[in-house]
Amino acid sequence: MEGRGDEDEDDDEEEEEEAGGGLQITPQLLKATSGEFSLESILLLRLRGRGIARLGCLGHCTNLEWLDLSGNAITQLGPLATLTSLTVLNLAQNRVTNLEPLASCRNLQSLNVAGNRLRNLRQLRCLGGLRRLEILRLRDPLARLANPLCAVPAYRGAVADLLPTLKAIDGERVSGRGSELYQLCRDLDTSLGRGAGAGAGPEAPRVAQPWVEASFWDPRPPRRSSIVDEAYRQFGEVLRECRELSRRADDTIAQAERALGGRPDPNSFVF
Repeated sequence: MEGRGDEDEDDDEEEEEEAGGGLQITPQLLKATSGEFSLESILLLRLRGRGIARLGCLGHCTNLEWLDLSGNAITQLGPLATLTSLTVLNLAQNRVTNLEPLASCRNLQSLNVAGNRLRNLRQLRCLGGLRRLEILRLRDPLARLANPLCAVPAYRGAVADLLPTLKAIDGERVSGRGSELYQLCRDLDTSLGRGAGAGAGPEAPRVAQPWVEASFWDPRPPRRSSIVDEAYRQFGEVLRECRELSRRADDTIAQAERALGGRPDPNSFVF
């Protein structure tokens, strides 16, 4: 425990030293980048690769929904705590070790923190209250970005258990989680685990029980209702009327052809 505490203190000191240099976000920078006259009017902001180390007044963009801060030198996320409308946040390739301020971003749905300095799952617990968070990226193989915690082989499964609302981790879908299928498979694994445990000698073979009743897959007789029967009856009547109209039209055309055929002058016209 003492070693861990010393390690955290070293991280804090390193962050303070690094935060001393680099660009700070100012109202002038935000307005020039977004083209907006008011910080509250900014909804989308792209500040990729600007050499930014301090977020400055970014917290005043209270209506911001989409933010790209990738490729900078950011260590502290404090100003992001006020961005409650934020839904998409890209912090890839920075120097972040603490995600606590993001716990207030209750509308956050997608978070990219690949290429930062997150070392263990404890640093992700603060995201547990974000009920809308569905996409989390800690590692990006194409860009060769990762976090130290990604060195653990089974970290994806641990992250999925820690944040059950996630649907995708590192671009890979968390298939079945939260669904009835996932719960069914988990219950089945649990039951098999209990049956396979070492105990007092061999057990008698169990009779396999069907998952559904024997008649579940039998075809069910078609159901008819008075509404459907009435619709069929009316359709039949309309069809009969159409046939009668067609017969009458044929008779009328035939009579007209006979009348025209008996005229002495075929070049005359009837108006």
